[in-house]
Amino acid sequence: RVLMEFIGLVKSLRRPIMVNLGVGIPAMIASVATEEGVQELIHPTIESGPWGGTMLLHTDFGASVGPYAVIPLPDQFTNYEGGIIDCASLGFMQVDKEGNVNPSFIPGVVTGPGGFPVIAYGAPRIYFAGSFTAGKRVIRVDGMSKRLVIEKDGDVVKFVNKLYEVVYNARLGLMMGQEVKYVTERCVFRLGSEGLIIEEVAPGVYIDRDIIAKMEFKPVVSSDVKEMDRRLFSEGVMGLINDVKELLKPSSSYPSY
Repeated sequence: RVLMEFIGLVKSLRRPIMVNLGVGIPAMIASVATEEGVQELIHPTIESGPWGGTMLLHTDFGASVGPYAVIPLPDQFTNYEGGIIDCASLGFMQVDKEGNVNPSFIPGVVTGPGGFPVIAYGAPRIYFAGSFTAGKRVIRVDGMSKRLVIEKDGDVVKFVNKLYEVVYNARLGLMMGQEVKYVTERCVFRLGSEGLIIEEVAPGVYIDRDIIAKMEFKPVVSSDVKEMDRRLFSEGVMGLINDVKELLKPSSSYPSY
């Protein structure tokens, strides 16, 4: 779903974009872009220095397969602080009613924010991405009906009244003019002056039962809630290349070896 945001930005700007991908679900976006054939238009970077390629996951995060450049980490952060990226996708652990985000801090564990604060405030657009709940869950896609099926939800609430630590300040982001969305498997929120606003809901998901009932606060519900694109709940590629085909270079323009 985040890649669809990237593609929409490519279409709007009429050029390739440079993005940052954070640890967790966001790091998977580069491989999806390759599956969709749009990797020429999405240039991913990660804080450790790689530009381009496919990001490795889990404990290998920080490395990339096939990057076209690797720069020193301090220079990478200078670029982020200077606003070189068009957007970023970052993970989240907790979100509150105002849209503030805690990405990593939990009681009793010594953790840090990593590059999160620099990237979050250096990007003009942020697409936070993560599962709606945490804990043991059984959530699947019914390929026949293209619907999300929540058989057992996680027992850990991630949309809470009070964060353990505020690492991204949503009010400051709005003052800076940032565009902010929060993407989960069952819905998409947008950050507005009144806090979180539900804008999209997955097919098969009920707002009251599957979203609001699993939050510690009640978000604003848009007057025009849309269904999440059903291509997200289908087997195979989504065909995103067709949305930006006119911006891709013809194969004849590349040298042959």
